[in-house]
Amino acid sequence: MKMTKSENTKRLIIEKTASVFNTKGYAGTSINDLMDATGLSKGCIYGNFQNKDEIALSVFDHNFGKVTQHMKERILATDSSIERLLVYPQTYKNYFRYPYLQAGCPILNTATEADDTHPKLKERAQKALDFWKTSIENQIKRGIERKEIKEDTDPTEFAVIIISMIEGAFMQAKVNNHMTELKIAMSFLEKLIKNLGV
Repeated sequence: MKMTKSENTKRLIIEKTASVFNTKGYAGTSINDLMDATGLSKGCIYGNFQNKDEIALSVFDHNFGKVTQHMKERILATDSSIERLLVYPQTYKNYFRYPYLQAGCPILNTATEADDTHPKLKERAQKALDFWKTSIENQIKRGIERKEIKEDTDPTEFAVIIISMIEGAFMQAKVNNHMTELKIAMSFLEKLIKNLGV
């Protein structure tokens, strides 16, 4: 189905400002940043979106969608439950290869900034986190059913640990401006996941 000119412009604004919001955050992104990134006038940008909030929410959905799509493709490319879980540390260890992760994890970046200052963005981050946790839990349950993962593994506990390690390591990488801690944490996470195997 062909997109209208308005839909095309909206998509362009979202795609061009995605890394700006993920790098500078909601508060740090100005209308001038949006104009510079898109090459559009303020009138054109706000002719397609009501305000910066609406752009930020659309951009979060776009960034999270990119990460989710990448993970889904990699996970479905293998049948092994352990290999599917290893997609997480392998992807985040090499995050610089993926343009939509280069500025950091969109959930972490959004959640740390939007805690109380932007309730709608916080809600989006919460839903994304819940979706991510449920996805990992389902992979672990599948592995237990297929007798590929130890039956005494607690899916929720392990999902929380995976997410906490990834986000904590990402935070350290951003603060320290190098990848040492991220690589250490992801290598350790790989060992934890391999130890789940029967």
